[in-house]
Amino acid sequence: MTDTRIDRRFKACADAGRPALVTFITAGDPDLQTSQALLNALPAAGADVIELGMPFSDPMAEGIPIQLGNQRALAAGHTMDKTLDMVREFRKQDQDTPIILMGYYNPIYVRDPKVFVQVAKDAGVDGFIIVDIPAEADDELCIPALEAGLNFIRLATPTTDDKRLPAVLANTSGFVYYVSVTGITGANIADTGRVTTAVKRIKGHTDLPVAVGFGVKTADQAAEIGKDADGVVVGSVLVNAIRDSLDEAGKATDKTVQTVVDLVSDLASGCARSRTA
Repeated sequence: MTDTRIDRRFKACADAGRPALVTFITAGDPDLQTSQALLNALPAAGADVIELGMPFSDPMAEGIPIQLGNQRALAAGHTMDKTLDMVREFRKQDQDTPIILMGYYNPIYVRDPKVFVQVAKDAGVDGFIIVDIPAEADDELCIPALEAGLNFIRLATPTTDDKRLPAVLANTSGFVYYVSVTGITGANIADTGRVTTAVKRIKGHTDLPVAVGFGVKTADQAAEIGKDADGVVVGSVLVNAIRDSLDEAGKATDKTVQTVVDLVSDLASGCARSRTA
């Protein structure tokens, strides 16, 4: 593959002596206009890479916060076409920040994966994290994505042993996403010592950056994880911040965007100081 936005961004962060901050929001949560404003505001707040969740009715790997975010988006009438439109709108102002579509295979499969890959690329998408496609099915979406010049990021977990890891890494590109806990999103992060050991083990099998997610909620946690990880992934705490900013009717308020921006800025400060003496 040629150099991608994701490759360049992780290299730039490494050159700056810090991990990349990878932020997740669900497209269309709590409504299209607010979600677009959030997406547009993330880079200036300190997000280096953006995961944009594709709303789905059965997000089986997600905890309650992101499940509810999916429900809010779908209830507001969000669709895959609107998700791609969000990326197109974002690219009018930002040609550098990587955007990764994250979610499940069903909404892609029904649209024809090879066609979807090209449409996503044309919209300005840089890669995919699809949690329910195993390495044995790489021909379904992973290979078409790579052939189109898009990164396909695979998950490794505490149960991915040295026998399984080569299969997971075989066609992975951009970075490896290490899930720090066995469970769903939003759980408390695992012991940082174990995370450090796991990151070093994965690095023994690949030259790709390793980003750590699931459970990172504070700047201090980001700083601790960022000592060894190449990236820190934050999702549920941002989705919770959106939820907590809504009014009694579940609608966005004038605090919604700023609340998330302030939180991302704080998390970015944790990443910035993660490797200082």
